[in-house]
Amino acid sequence: MNEAMAYIEQHLGDEIDLKAAARIALCSETHFRRMFSFLAGVTLTEYVRRRRLTLAAWELQSGGAKIVDLALKYGYDSADSFARAFRQLHGVTPSEARRSGAKLQAYLPMTFRLTVEGGERMKVRIVEKEAFRIVGIMKRVPIVFSGVNPEIAAMWHSLDMDKIGLMKKVSNIEPGGLVSASTRFSEERMQEKGGLDHYIGAATTLAVPEGFASLEVEASSWAVFEAVGKFPDALQETWGRIYSEWFPSAGYGQAEGPELLWNEQRDQSAPDYRSEIWIPVGKRKDGTKPDRTEPNRTESNTTESNTTESNTTESNTTEQA
Repeated sequence: MNEAMAYIEQHLGDEIDLKAAARIALCSETHFRRMFSFLAGVTLTEYVRRRRLTLAAWELQSGGAKIVDLALKYGYDSADSFARAFRQLHGVTPSEARRSGAKLQAYLPMTFRLTVEGGERMKVRIVEKEAFRIVGIMKRVPIVFSGVNPEIAAMWHSLDMDKIGLMKKVSNIEPGGLVSASTRFSEERMQEKGGLDHYIGAATTLAVPEGFASLEVEASSWAVFEAVGKFPDALQETWGRIYSEWFPSAGYGQAEGPELLWNEQRDQSAPDYRSEIWIPVGKRKDGTKPDRTEPNRTESNTTESNTTESNTTESNTTEQA
């Protein structure tokens, strides 16, 4: 990861090939962007913007660089767009930044260090699943990073008992009962923009009932993470730990496929409320991660779920600390 950050730092003054940076980090561009966001608390795009504007400020104060030349050097189409971005970050215009004593923001290069704190156990199991489908309802919804996504909550409220009963009837594999699935994320997802296709339904190998949408899911290994605690806080904390702790140290990389969420059926305000996050993964081979990676989210997938817990299990499951 730090080698990838060094590559970005070396190319701040020209075009940055994020696919090349991701290859250095041994992952896809999508996974690199998302892992960076969880580790740094800021999107990769925003980090690059801040670093470039920091370097531009130093050049303005240390020499006679022309504003238009700096604008082009650091990726802006015009001096005006550069000046707006510069003022937004530093609070002064590029011209004002030349003056002696001007106070400017400084965002230094970022590096990462993996540390273990507290030794808190993270419950993870790896499940091998054959191809299946999610059968239920689908809607394109906006990306929301935290809290309850109101559009997804509205999807749950739209379900009547007949639809719920039929979906539960076709549920014949794990995760049992009703599940949520998110896929086809917009490119702007890391800026909390755009949308995703969200499904509420059942995981099944049976035929699609009339009137229901269907999402075909390829055979894959799945990392299943358990979140226990106040909803949705515990669930969102688990999302953060998956990308900040588990993926950087595990022998798996994220693979193509939707992300699934299962919630148990009971009072969501319970202090020991349980949820499961299912993420398709592939084992690293020779230090590399899977080439096939689908855009995924950091947005909230938390809703008022009415699910049933399944006793179904599949082979090759392991629990990891």
